Amino acid sequence: MTPNFFNLNDTTGGIERELAPGITTRIHTGEHAMVSVVRFDAGIRGTVHHHPEEQWGLCVEGGGTRFQGDLAVAVAPGDFWRTPGGVPHTMEAGDDGLVVMDVFAPPRKAYTEPGSGFAAESDTD
Repeated sequence: MTPNFFNLNDTTGGIERELAPGITTRIHTGEHAMVSVVRFDAGIRGTVHHHPEEQWGLCVEGGGTRFQGDLAVAVAPGDFWRTPGGVPHTMEAGDDGLVVMDVFAPPRKAYTEPGSGFAAESDTD
């Protein structure tokens, strides 16, 4: 692929992470922000966690529920949201699975290398 150009459906580029069983991501990082394309299997729920970086999310495909602070909000393709740093959050995929594009600013240092886990403080441990 051409440098600095990417595709949401490319499951081979970027930095790969398995966030949890049934949740994978491909991460593309820049100097001041990073993009993470997260894929959830149907019915899978992530771990509630928080981190200091601001996060914006966009539901690209499928649907589910965004849990953020005390809110639980249904999301569908085209919906997007902002999560300030330090706010506990997670997602749960609906019956058709879920694809979310997250943007972090500044880039999350823990996401600059392949690995596993959310690499953030968990609120449920």
